[in-house]
Amino acid sequence: MITNLAQGVQAFTSNAFLVEGDRTVLVDTGSNFDAVGKIRDRGADLDAVILTHTHPDHVGNLQMVKDAFAVEAWGFDTDQPGVDNPMADEETVRLGDHNYVALHTPGHKNDHLCFHSAGAGVLFAGDLIFQNGGFGRTDLEEGDRRQLLQSIDRVQDRVAEPLAEMHVGHGPSVTTNPYHDVELAARAARMG
Repeated sequence: MITNLAQGVQAFTSNAFLVEGDRTVLVDTGSNFDAVGKIRDRGADLDAVILTHTHPDHVGNLQMVKDAFAVEAWGFDTDQPGVDNPMADEETVRLGDHNYVALHTPGHKNDHLCFHSAGAGVLFAGDLIFQNGGFGRTDLEEGDRRQLLQSIDRVQDRVAEPLAEMHVGHGPSVTTNPYHDVELAARAARMG
């Protein structure tokens, strides 16, 4: 089961996805809301935190979550504050009841990762791809439009169809033909 703990939060935050199952994991912690309380409200016992990237809106709650549940965080770059363990490109990680492959997808930020499970038909896209063909900003530090395009293309080639769900860093998850939104983002990023 995948739940967006940031759903309905009015403050500036990323989405924060609690993936429950064999290994209960929080994908991004969000910021400016009580993530610890929301996890406890669900009666979940957290096993780990996995980060798509380390922009403040995605990791603002990281230390509180780590302290409350005595868990460690995995991300691409252990030089970033709060990242305890490295997650390499193409490394497999268990989220909930499924194995996901970490895909290093820079362009929005150098340490950006997406997570894809062919078995579950799920993609955690972070801030690379959004609903309706939206795509990550490249005007922030470490942003690079050429890299972003390559990363979107890589994800498009990798996920293929069928993709059942795409969970994104901001806005609603896509549960109706999300591969179409990936295709739209690949086109839109070339035009913008």
